[in-house]
Amino acid sequence: MRIWLDGALREGDGARVSVFDHGLTVGDGVFETLKAEHGQVFALTRHLERLTRSARGLGLPDPDPEEVREACTAVLAANPMPLGRLRITYTGGVSPLGSDRGQEGTTLVVAVGETTRRPDSTAVITVPWVRNERSAIAGLKSTSYAENVVALAEAHRAAASEALFANTVGRLCEGTGSNVFVVLDGELHTPPVTSGCLAGITRALVVEWAGAKETELPFDVLEQAEEVFLTSTLRDVQAVRRIDGRTLADAPGPVTAEAMRIFDERSAADIDP
Repeated sequence: MRIWLDGALREGDGARVSVFDHGLTVGDGVFETLKAEHGQVFALTRHLERLTRSARGLGLPDPDPEEVREACTAVLAANPMPLGRLRITYTGGVSPLGSDRGQEGTTLVVAVGETTRRPDSTAVITVPWVRNERSAIAGLKSTSYAENVVALAEAHRAAASEALFANTVGRLCEGTGSNVFVVLDGELHTPPVTSGCLAGITRALVVEWAGAKETELPFDVLEQAEEVFLTSTLRDVQAVRRIDGRTLADAPGPVTAEAMRIFDERSAADIDP
């Protein structure tokens, strides 16, 4: 495996980030996960734009988009695979121990790992912890991901692949690494970004292509929804067949199946929508 680190490709076992990197010590960093099929990255421009928004939200310098593009191209060329999870990580760099940021510059890492296509449906759970829609990092794709690690581990213990959060006012928000859509009376809805959810790339495309409404929804809507599905870079559109103890019959349902069809068709026609 060859990895891009600070301007050059390096062998995976020789690529080293300082133990004093702020991304490690305090989670001062941002990242993007992209889908790469046979060396072609999906929605790269949208991901780079969100990487910049997240960096600005943390007060980091803007990443150089041309360097990031070069890094992605080089990593994929050096590590050919049918389907890959491409990860861009951008941190505050070497800094003093503590929350103050150093002056030595940022760190950029781009790596890829092989993956497989997700199943068409999955099980999810709800968790008692909440997203803080008023947090300083709400909506940023930050490397401060510990609460997601805890919630996802809880999901795995329940034989599920995702955990869903409410926000502090009891509204439906998002999953640990996905956005959530629900069908009510045949209409498709998803929480607005003001709920504290990440402005997901796949989420935005499904809203645009499938005509979903951005709606503030109570968390218990999951108990009444006719259909539920998740979106993310590697899930694309994935039906939910079980939420906690509730089984949703015939997942994917008709609205979900249509959203899956539209997404597959439109994404295949345009690699960088």
